[in-house]
Amino acid sequence: MAHEDHDAFESMLAFRGVTRRDFLKFCGSVAAMLGLSESMVPAIAAAVEKGAKLTPALWVNGGACTGCTESMAQVQYPDVATVVLDLLSIEYFETVMMAQGDDAEDAKKALMEAGGYVCIYEGTVMTGADGNTLRIAGHPQTEELPELFSNAAAILAVGSCAVDGGWVAARPNPAEGIGVQEFCTRNDIATPVINLPTCPVNPEWVVAMVVDVLLLGSLESGKILDKLDSFGRPKLIFGQSIHDNCPRRGHFENGEFVYEFGSAEEAKGYCLYPVGCKGPQTFTNCPIVRWNRLASWCVESGAPCIGCGSANPLKAGGNWVDVGVPFLNRHRDILIGETITQPTIVGAAVGAAAVAALAVHGLGMKATGRMDGGAPYEEAKEHDRKKGGGK
Repeated sequence: MAHEDHDAFESMLAFRGVTRRDFLKFCGSVAAMLGLSESMVPAIAAAVEKGAKLTPALWVNGGACTGCTESMAQVQYPDVATVVLDLLSIEYFETVMMAQGDDAEDAKKALMEAGGYVCIYEGTVMTGADGNTLRIAGHPQTEELPELFSNAAAILAVGSCAVDGGWVAARPNPAEGIGVQEFCTRNDIATPVINLPTCPVNPEWVVAMVVDVLLLGSLESGKILDKLDSFGRPKLIFGQSIHDNCPRRGHFENGEFVYEFGSAEEAKGYCLYPVGCKGPQTFTNCPIVRWNRLASWCVESGAPCIGCGSANPLKAGGNWVDVGVPFLNRHRDILIGETITQPTIVGAAVGAAAVAALAVHGLGMKATGRMDGGAPYEEAKEHDRKKGGGK
């Protein structure tokens, strides 16, 4: 990097109130989430400084509550304005940008025609009523999504709604919401999709993935797909369960549990598994990265994990919302065909069926007379007769 470019970058950081130390902390957190050693921090810093403006990114909203945008505002290092406007070159961000109306649409169309951008998609893809459940600039959004997704270098599906439909796709799903990856599959779009579930998405993950895709060359080298699991999630972020890293795991191992909120056991910080914690079935690094500028996370604040990091990107319905409720129950719901029920109900039904079968069997035995005289006894064998005199 030329000396004058470096000075300009330093001036930009200072203008945003970000110190060089804060910037290097940011690079360190990115390295950790990408599974890189501390020795890579200078390389990440150099890549961000040199390549921040090379590739544009578009942040587009579908059927969303903008919760992921709000979460992004809590990114740790540096502040959100720097991330959005300078470092990551997000040139279109519907919720926070100044442009509106035709000016905003024209800017988006120009970027789509140029191609090569990273598309960050928040919210559910609304396919109901021929796409008219969500209209953008007078047209169904589904009409522009094939071009938006096809011309992108990569797609970040941020938040559970973008991954598998989330809350919007929960039963009965009148808007026929689906996730980005399912939409791409239906429309034969081959652009790589990186799924970042949870409700909302963790901003640190978004920053790490954008830096990885834009600046570290994982997309061009083809290595990005090797970093994803079978659900399209980054393995380093979603490779361990909440339970693996939970600070309350010691209480789990000791059999110390909370069975009722407001109890002495809750005050002692015991394990929340009996009151609905889905930590053993949910794979994210929330206990490590945490939320709200690394301040806390669900279990640390006293609430059980509700499983929002679970994902099923190719199956709207049966997602974490459908199978996770009721959130404070010991057992999560299970999906049998098109029916959602509780394991206890299934167990009771199977038990009742077994009792009924035994009763029918007994009545059949009685009706055929097989129970009237009892079964005939076998004559005693010769050696038994010699010992006991039996027949």
